[in-house]
Amino acid sequence: MKATTLASLGLAWIAATDGPVLAQSRETAVFAGGCFWGVDAVFRHVHGVLRVVSGYSGGSEATAHYEVVSTDTTGHAEAVEVTFDPSQVSYEALLRVFFTVAHDPTQRNRQGPDEGTQYRSVIFYGNPAQHRAALAMIAALARDHTYSRPIVTEVVALEHFYPAEGYHQDYLAHHPTQPYIVYNDLPKLRQLEQRFPELYQP
Repeated sequence: MKATTLASLGLAWIAATDGPVLAQSRETAVFAGGCFWGVDAVFRHVHGVLRVVSGYSGGSEATAHYEVVSTDTTGHAEAVEVTFDPSQVSYEALLRVFFTVAHDPTQRNRQGPDEGTQYRSVIFYGNPAQHRAALAMIAALARDHTYSRPIVTEVVALEHFYPAEGYHQDYLAHHPTQPYIVYNDLPKLRQLEQRFPELYQP
């Protein structure tokens, strides 16, 4: 990735206001970018993110189960639902993290060692503003030639998000020495801290 790209995207976000906060605003975003273990972990370390849930989106409730989704026949993608405070981190900042840290948006129906449509790159937008922001981000990345290959991320209206089984939640924190995690996901946390120090939280 070109080092100049992140600067050209205008890395600015709204800082939390000083003093007591009377009410915390909340918005949600849903992203899919390969195995949800790593994507989940990345967003848990972003300042302003209040909650992350791993799950499935794109298919029916009846097939929203790991063993079934893994058959690559359900239409589901492994996804994460990110609840965030927009006064601390913008949706656009989350998009930057998604595209430049959480996954490789040029890989179609796979991510790293994992293959299948359940590992495809998708932004499930929840409202017209998110839709516009996602398309604008993809256009900016393409215009700046961030990647040598085309971005294949789908931008799809969110219909339903189904939480995954309990053992998938916050998986990296519970299995930090598992070889898959060490090789594929821990490096993403280091990249997050290096590329977005203002957003990173331990």
